[in-house]
Amino acid sequence: MKKQILLIGAGGHARSCIDVIERENKYKIYGLVGLKKEIGKKINGYKVLATEDDIQKYRKKGVKYALITLGGFRNAKSRFRLFKNLKKKRFIFPKIISPKAYISKNSIILEGTIIMHGAMINSNSKIGSNCIINSKSLVEHDCVIGDNVHISTGAIINGSVNIGSSSFIGSGSIIRNNLNLKKNSFFKMGSIIKK
Repeated sequence: MKKQILLIGAGGHARSCIDVIERENKYKIYGLVGLKKEIGKKINGYKVLATEDDIQKYRKKGVKYALITLGGFRNAKSRFRLFKNLKKKRFIFPKIISPKAYISKNSIILEGTIIMHGAMINSNSKIGSNCIINSKSLVEHDCVIGDNVHISTGAIINGSVNIGSSSFIGSGSIIRNNLNLKKNSFFKMGSIIKK
């Protein structure tokens, strides 16, 4: 029997997460948590059940697993806050990995991170907790990606790069090898980061 998972966030990124979760076929989506105005709405066939204020009742009903499904660069603080709050409420955050992604057996992926379709994580890289590694992005060998980082679609992170926590790397960006990016770094779509 599949484990039930609650999705926290009911926007466009949630739709993509649902697709990955269904393809991975390890968890059954219990429903979503969203804004008050979204309650009752269906996202890819799954109902928005409640707001953040009512999350604890689902833990009491036996739903142990959760995933933060807020995306976008404006939501980094909200993602981090939700992750911390739900950990305190004893939710478990699995890593969700698309069967259409390539993950080196020598890489490490921490809890609450989602690896989307077509993403590649190469050897000896470590991805922190509560991250989004979005569709067709590449994380090369020996990279360290901090917690709560969003690497957007088609971004290329070359070898031995360190990205600090709560950073956002825009779609199509390219980061040169051996760089250290401080936490809360922000790079817009198509950025070329050389130093």
